[in-house]
Amino acid sequence: MTDMGNQNFDKFANAQPLSPLGEAPASAPANGPAASPVAPAQAPAPSAQPANPPQSNAAKPQQAYAEDDLDNARMPIGVVLEIAGSGSQIALDLERLNECMVDDDPSIALAGQVGSQIKIRVGDSWLLASVRNQRKDRRANGGILANIDFLGEGVEEKLTGRLHGFRRGVTRYPIPGALIYPATTPDLKQVYASDGRTNVEIGTVYPTKDIRAGLYIDAMLGKHFALLGSTGTGKSTSAALILHRICQAAPEGHIVMIDPHGEYSAAFRQTGMILDVSNLNMPYWLMNFEEHCEVLLTSDGNERQVDADILAKCLLRSRQKNRLAESMGKITVDSPVPYLLSDLSNAIQDEMGKLDKATSSAPYMRIKNKLDEIKADPRYQFMFSGMLVGDTMTDFIGKVFRMPSNGKPISIIDVSGVPSDITSTVVAVLSRLVFDFAIWGREDQTRPILLVCEEAHRYVPSEKNADGSSVGNILSRIAKEGRKYGISLGLITQRPSDLAEGVLPQCGTIISMRLNNDRDQAFVKAAMPEGARGFLDSIPALRNRECIICGEGVAIPIRVSFDNLEESKRPASEDPSFVELWSQSGGEEDTVQRVVQRWRSQG
Repeated sequence: MTDMGNQNFDKFANAQPLSPLGEAPASAPANGPAASPVAPAQAPAPSAQPANPPQSNAAKPQQAYAEDDLDNARMPIGVVLEIAGSGSQIALDLERLNECMVDDDPSIALAGQVGSQIKIRVGDSWLLASVRNQRKDRRANGGILANIDFLGEGVEEKLTGRLHGFRRGVTRYPIPGALIYPATTPDLKQVYASDGRTNVEIGTVYPTKDIRAGLYIDAMLGKHFALLGSTGTGKSTSAALILHRICQAAPEGHIVMIDPHGEYSAAFRQTGMILDVSNLNMPYWLMNFEEHCEVLLTSDGNERQVDADILAKCLLRSRQKNRLAESMGKITVDSPVPYLLSDLSNAIQDEMGKLDKATSSAPYMRIKNKLDEIKADPRYQFMFSGMLVGDTMTDFIGKVFRMPSNGKPISIIDVSGVPSDITSTVVAVLSRLVFDFAIWGREDQTRPILLVCEEAHRYVPSEKNADGSSVGNILSRIAKEGRKYGISLGLITQRPSDLAEGVLPQCGTIISMRLNNDRDQAFVKAAMPEGARGFLDSIPALRNRECIICGEGVAIPIRVSFDNLEESKRPASEDPSFVELWSQSGGEEDTVQRVVQRWRSQG
């Protein structure tokens, strides 16, 4: 610790408790810290020397702290050593921290610990900060050194000295020598108050037991959000909890969720529309040209470009045969106009008939064979059925986007039964429909849509894992441009480091549960704001159903313990009990028979 730091600590050791009115004593020395007025001493205050060795604290009975009758909220716990733009270094007194540990207020009990909040007086305001890290000053009689991140400031209530009117950001900084006090639970209640903005409560703020944690809906959805967490941390249940609370607050909302594992059908069976291969009925002609290429082209390199040129010519000709094309005038290969699969097959056949003997028919046969294969495969009937040739675009969009919601504001798109080779294409079509609908609906001021993508790293992969698929392109575009058109994107993933590099920084609110992988932790830290760094260090140590939330959806970064969700509203993602299930017998033959039957019939 510097000499100046030791001088400041001497002032700290002689400091008296703050008056309830927050007024400076009449006999305050002229050179005392202006930012920390103290009350007149009624009796000698117990010494708070930072130099006491640990063993002296251990020898002092804990009951003595209560007998001292100290108001821990009004006694300083440290002093500011140096100031930087976004944070500063402080010195904390070990004896005072031990005194605070037995306080009945859980916020005071954690004062000075990593992730806790402390406050510093600046004029007539309180500056709130979080403790990022700690280390012992190795010099003789040294205290504890810590780095803090500034969170925001609030006005001091003159009668009680408490903080109110909190706002994010800092306008006035403290000076070295300013005293540091623990933030109390009443202080934090003011900080986390909703300030009139619509919010949904999802849990309790750590370490308190009665401060409710809320998410500002407009702020969170207006700039996208991401929910991150390793497998087994309760990520799916937490996602269901957040979506249930949003649906309760906005029963006429429009939420589309991509569910790759069929987990969320059980959670929203009563409050949402469940769509899977049995009832999705997504017309094939809604695909644009890029998506047609993904499904129908099997070649690579130069051959793929040749095949694409053939498909473009034949697809446009097929779309132009529809009567809608006559009334629309000019249409393109991307226009969502119905066409017959037989028309596309005939167009390819006609083009083959125009070839001379020197020209190979292989490109035409590749496309035609793939088309015939899809038409004959029952797994593709949810999309390529001949019954889907009618113009059902309006009905399909209304069903998927919940317009009108009819009391079910969320649609769960279960793609677990979709053939794996076209799953990405199906997700791409649904995502692009959301984006295109928002663009073409600007004149009508269409209502905003929330698109939630589970296992997001599958569909928006990092550059090293990217395959150039259309789903990655459209989701990246939604992340960058969607909010301009009223589209909110929610990404849920267990591997944030496998996401495309530019996607996570576009999420204004990040909800991070425990992450076990070092690479994932580093990736999330790089995407989070500077003021949340102290909270981020606790990500590997979070319990199940706990998270760190930072960004637009909260007033300041917070650690939250999620509420329990009713059994009927939970997703089907519970881990099996091996011991219990392996202790039972009987019925296996019937189970195997039923599974084989469903397996063979694909559903």
